[in-house]
Amino acid sequence: MFRLGRPDVLPVDDLGVRKGAQVLRRLQDTPKPKELLVLGERWAPWRTLASFYLWRIADLGKPPVKRSQS
Repeated sequence: MFRLGRPDVLPVDDLGVRKGAQVLRRLQDTPKPKELLVLGERWAPWRTLASFYLWRIADLGKPPVKRSQS
């Protein structure tokens, strides 16, 4: 997406994007691809950038990993 320079791509089947949308919208379940497609219409023509932010939100939305104390 980024390498090709396409600013309006929303990979609705990508689990990271779906998880990010779930955290962002505070949904109980991950949105289905069709639901994400409708939600993403408001981000046009910058859906590629929105995808990047959704991936980051998905990363930050995960609980921290417990480290063993050695």
